[in-house]
Amino acid sequence: MTRDGHGSPGRVGLWTAAFEGHPAGPVREAAAEIEELGYGALWFGEAFGRDTVGQAWLLLSATRRLVVASGIANIAFRDPVAMATATRTLGEAFPGRYVLGLGGHRVDDTPRTLDGYPLPARARAVATLRGYLASMDAVPAHGPAPDPAPRRVLAALGPRMLRLAAEETWGAHTYFVPVEHTARAREIMGPDAFLAVEQAVVLDDDRDRAYRTAEAHVTAYLRHAPHQEANVRRLGFGDEDLRGPSRRLVDAIVAHGDLSAVERRVREHLDAGADHVCLQVLGHDPAVLPRREWRELAAALVPSLPSRGDRAPAG
Repeated sequence: MTRDGHGSPGRVGLWTAAFEGHPAGPVREAAAEIEELGYGALWFGEAFGRDTVGQAWLLLSATRRLVVASGIANIAFRDPVAMATATRTLGEAFPGRYVLGLGGHRVDDTPRTLDGYPLPARARAVATLRGYLASMDAVPAHGPAPDPAPRRVLAALGPRMLRLAAEETWGAHTYFVPVEHTARAREIMGPDAFLAVEQAVVLDDDRDRAYRTAEAHVTAYLRHAPHQEANVRRLGFGDEDLRGPSRRLVDAIVAHGDLSAVERRVREHLDAGADHVCLQVLGHDPAVLPRREWRELAAALVPSLPSRGDRAPAG
């Protein structure tokens, strides 16, 4: 624990959506091993498997020290009252170890879908998240107050959302970003806000196969996530990069190859201003949790990236 009572996410963690396809027992076992491997934090996505609150409780109850972070809880899925009260409960039950990552992909009133499910239309993203945070803060507390209060971060890519994250929460959780974005995010957010960067990785000694796996990941996001396309365009990637996509874009988004390639990319993000890098392993059989890769990454990275003092929580 840090001096303010919060758990330290350390310099390197894991990001995964793999737990949703597995029963609770194997998920608990994997979480306990991740903690023992020395990772500082475990981030998980949310779609239509376990809801973010239930998944967080499952992972927190299986561990003792590990920071567990939603990456992210989609604001379209629950009212601010439900999110506020659930966050307080997790914070009370597991003091200092839960980080609530919030976000959503609607940037206008155009109807949007997720896996074919129609999401409710909302206002502009920054205004919506600002209002959502305010609504959470206004919810009366009729039960015990968690001490310390759980930290919050925002899924942020563009300048306005990054500034909101720095002003109203502990910081930002960025996803599908190159090192250049990390440098820009740090400049926009200033020196004190927390910045956790997701980094997709492919561990495969067959370079051609590793590249194909990385390419498929990038292609899928560009096809189904317009906010990610908009972000890479802001960074100077043009039509020629988005068609295909280009090798330049694939290499910028995914660290692929051997362990040295991953370690190099993690250090580049840290040097660019990230406080924490959470690694998402790609290319594994979805029926098998990538525990071998998690072990290999821990052996290479955890001892070589000593922790430094966490930034003070802002919300």
